[in-house]
Amino acid sequence: MMGQLVWRNALHRPLRTMVSVIAVGIEVALVLLVVGLTHGVLHEVGKRIEGIGADIMVQPPSSSVFLAFSGAPMPQSLGNRLAELPSVAAVTPVLLQLSSSSGLDIIYGIDPPSFQAVSQGFVYLQGHGLEKPDDVLVDDLYARAKHLRAGGTLHLFGHDFHVAGVVEHGKGARVFLPLTTLQQITGSPREASLFFVKCTAPGLTNVVMKEIGSLLPGYEVRPLQDYLSLMTPTSVPGLNTFVHSMIALAAAIGFLVIFLLMYMTIIERTREIGVLKSLGASKSYIVRALMGETMVVCAAGIVAGLLISYGGCLVMRDLFPTLTILITPGWILRAAALAIGAGLAGTGYPAWLASRKDPVEALAYE
Repeated sequence: MMGQLVWRNALHRPLRTMVSVIAVGIEVALVLLVVGLTHGVLHEVGKRIEGIGADIMVQPPSSSVFLAFSGAPMPQSLGNRLAELPSVAAVTPVLLQLSSSSGLDIIYGIDPPSFQAVSQGFVYLQGHGLEKPDDVLVDDLYARAKHLRAGGTLHLFGHDFHVAGVVEHGKGARVFLPLTTLQQITGSPREASLFFVKCTAPGLTNVVMKEIGSLLPGYEVRPLQDYLSLMTPTSVPGLNTFVHSMIALAAAIGFLVIFLLMYMTIIERTREIGVLKSLGASKSYIVRALMGETMVVCAAGIVAGLLISYGGCLVMRDLFPTLTILITPGWILRAAALAIGAGLAGTGYPAWLASRKDPVEALAYE
């Protein structure tokens, strides 16, 4: 009986119910897409850093784990001192530069021989390596997004670079320039933003880290095997606040929509509530009926939100191949719980108001 009542009430005003379902779906999709985008980008960056194959990363003092916010460059000569440590197999300097000419990209300036010694080299899908000062390497996802091929031209920093090759993604950046070229462009001769260090054996990572700490006190020395776990929204200034603000906005949308839906339902069904109460329906029965209707709307909204989220992912991946959106089961459950919580909270006052209606006054309501 209760199930039929809830279902028929939900279908009594199909257009309003549909709008409410879409609103709850937008709430769920907003949470999943915002969180998925932030976590996806950070996770993908972390995977690319780990994919370089180094054991240790050395940065200037007080540098952020998020390389776009790394500190001032270091003297390139520090690499020679690191290479002299007994358990170090190879060291490569990298200069980072943020480019906004065709999107927001971190460009790596690399020394090809030492970078290959640390990372075991690139997997070339087209073309060849960096041979000339105006050569540039791009990964396959960047090439697809920018419609580039080996032999083409890429405009960066006011210069036209020759696309020497297209490489498989997963080696730190998506765009690579010769180290000396990027040093000249940025006015940082003989300087590097960080050093990647390869140990003679993976088990010596902690030993080498201690040696580097003694050699360069105050510098940031991080093991790359744990780098992915450090890539969280809290590591980027302001990002965590932004994510929480978007989640709060989504919850507010769900709360207000359900509140208005249930409040209008109470006004429209005053006589029906009076009939139910005159037939002996208790206050709890009225509340459960309205809560049940809210649960139906929220359940349908959660399904709609998942469809919107995954549809949005497909569209965004097609438009922006380099973009990573990570939707996890844990955040699906959180978004669903948030939608249900906001819905039940929005139903609370209207349900309480309905349960307190006098049946005589309700039956006389026009």
